[in-house]
Amino acid sequence: MKRKYILPTFLLFQIFMLRFLAFFPETVERFYSNGLYVYISHFSRIVLGKIPFSVGDIIYGIVIVYCIYWFYRNRKSSWKDKIWASLSFMAVAYFLFHLLWAFNYYREPLFEKMSIQRDYTNEDLYAFTEKLIAKTNEVQFKITHDHNQKVVNPYSQDSIFAMTQNGYTNLAKQYPFFKYEIPSRKKSLFSLPLTYMGFGGYLNPFTNESQVNSKLPMYGFPNVVCHEMAHQIGYASESECNFIGFMACIKNEDLYFQYAAYTTALRYCLENVYLKNEAKFKAMKPKINKGIFENYKESEVFWAEYDTFIDKGFHIFYDQFLKTNQQQDGIESYSKFVNLLINYYKERDSKLAEFI
Repeated sequence: MKRKYILPTFLLFQIFMLRFLAFFPETVERFYSNGLYVYISHFSRIVLGKIPFSVGDIIYGIVIVYCIYWFYRNRKSSWKDKIWASLSFMAVAYFLFHLLWAFNYYREPLFEKMSIQRDYTNEDLYAFTEKLIAKTNEVQFKITHDHNQKVVNPYSQDSIFAMTQNGYTNLAKQYPFFKYEIPSRKKSLFSLPLTYMGFGGYLNPFTNESQVNSKLPMYGFPNVVCHEMAHQIGYASESECNFIGFMACIKNEDLYFQYAAYTTALRYCLENVYLKNEAKFKAMKPKINKGIFENYKESEVFWAEYDTFIDKGFHIFYDQFLKTNQQQDGIESYSKFVNLLINYYKERDSKLAEFI
């Protein structure tokens, strides 16, 4: 076999093996997610965590520039040679992507790990949303002492990074498998492009750095950080990371963290209520403090400012990316954490008290 065919053939082999691996989530959970990945992620965060800027973003920048240069330099080469070279590059990147993080897509689902049911009834949704409205109203008023005033987070982003540990530490006392060690939380150097792409943050799978869009409205910033940290501890599913991020925020002793989580969860629940029963949504809406809607409006204005064809294109791409990585609902998988939330509290009556 010619050398130029070796790595592209390896790429096909990887794709086949991943299809096979999907049938063995318990094996992935035991030997990778709770085994090899723990050592890989800890090593990456020990080496890069204290560096104040995003090493991963710099690496991405260098790779992008080099790829542009390579295509320019080889512009006279045949298109077949370019395809084989590109496939070889993809084979190496694909291998490292999975070895360093993405095998977590194939681990045991959190539904099974925590014995949570997958489905809920409309009545379950309505009852949970009513409780969530009451709790979000309560926290909003504790912070502002005014039902009509939006919450303004007073902390710097660096302070929020440091404060996230409190919530994860408290959460790990109850669920040790959510333990977070060796911080590596950073503002993305690509925050402006991320905003145009419509993303609040991402985990760099090659450096295990938690990247957060520094341009985001601050009231929800803590929840985004906790979501990306959930990816760092080995959870790939977006719905699961939404759930873990929510839990880490409400376990935090700081009210601004709790507010970030409750407003995020409430928005997802209200969207689901609206889709199922518009009349029920209209009945619930007046019960919500106006200050909460002011924060929602703040987010809407922010994203509208950067709304272009770019974010729509990247959302289509990311939707397909998620679907090829064990998340069949694509972008919609983010909202699936409502299933986790509702059934977690429904099945654990003793936990309802601390939520309410």
